[in-house]
Amino acid sequence: MIIFKVWRPEDLPLEPMESVRYERGVQEDRTLGGVVDSWSRLSDQELLSLRLNQLGLSLEGSSVARGISQLYRELSLKGLSFRPHFWVSDEWFCPDGIPGISVPFFLLHPRLRRLEQRYIGYVEGGDWPWMMKLLRHEAGHAIENAFNMRGWPERTSTFGSTEQPYPNSYAPRPYSRRFVRHLEDHYAQSHPDEDFAETFALWLNPESQWEQRYQGWAALEKLMTMEKLMKRVQSRSQVRKNRFRQDPIEMNKQTLGQFYRDKRRKLKLTPTRDMDANLRTVFTDGGVGLLGAGAFLKKHRQEICREVAQGMGEYQYRIGDVLNRLSRRADELGLSVDPSQKLAPVLDVVAAQALEDWERKRHHIVL
Repeated sequence: MIIFKVWRPEDLPLEPMESVRYERGVQEDRTLGGVVDSWSRLSDQELLSLRLNQLGLSLEGSSVARGISQLYRELSLKGLSFRPHFWVSDEWFCPDGIPGISVPFFLLHPRLRRLEQRYIGYVEGGDWPWMMKLLRHEAGHAIENAFNMRGWPERTSTFGSTEQPYPNSYAPRPYSRRFVRHLEDHYAQSHPDEDFAETFALWLNPESQWEQRYQGWAALEKLMTMEKLMKRVQSRSQVRKNRFRQDPIEMNKQTLGQFYRDKRRKLKLTPTRDMDANLRTVFTDGGVGLLGAGAFLKKHRQEICREVAQGMGEYQYRIGDVLNRLSRRADELGLSVDPSQKLAPVLDVVAAQALEDWERKRHHIVL
């Protein structure tokens, strides 16, 4: 029998996110039965009390399993016999030296996807195109491990040394043509290993048309090198064949409540008191005839980004990122504004938040 602890606000002091990115066209996985049936209809508070190893999840019959089958077909189309192994854990990753891939538990049941959406604001791999991008990306790491490619001179000269320290975060250059554009946040720019995996993923996608799309880009040389490296792989024997599974979910005793508390802190989703105070200088808690603060910021987004960027000497996309955080938080607080509100004080709030974010390096993307 499962004993439920009801999580109090102080146990999970992190407010749920409203829909920031919606799932698009995800087929709900079939109910897995047994243990899953015992928790799939629980309230969020009851569900947060469960340990990850109590969920009884399996890849079998899931949308992820269909994605894995598609990945194997794409590898075959490229003449590659390599097949990474898969297991369930708490996030997407491929451990160093392991020719296999971990997939996150929350993709394996619609109830868990809804919980992830609520507390994180999006579901990583929550639709088919996104999931396939992640599978191809992680397969890039896995094949590199399988054939011990990090020591190949051409790999190092093209993508950089794998010995380069892995950053905790990074600040991408969105307009750079030295890297492929595959996953969001210009992930290829974060580290040479990610550059390799992103280039492999784009190369593997049968619909990428990379030869045409990347004409005139420095990244084209990387794609052409990937083509050469994979032809070499076709004629070589796999070096690493272990089936090791790192941090499998059945060994994880962390509760869902603890998992989301830690994940939100890592992703810096917890708003600061300064942000709330800044927002309340121009927005109110509501009233008749008022416009939602998020809707107001969206309506004037172009002008706000242009004016603040010009005044601070920054790129507009960076101001846009700050504005996104402010908009989400304003909606979470239920703030409103007179539709005729002048923009000058709003510009001051956005500029002040931008300065705080950059001082704390929130504009860096967390890895």
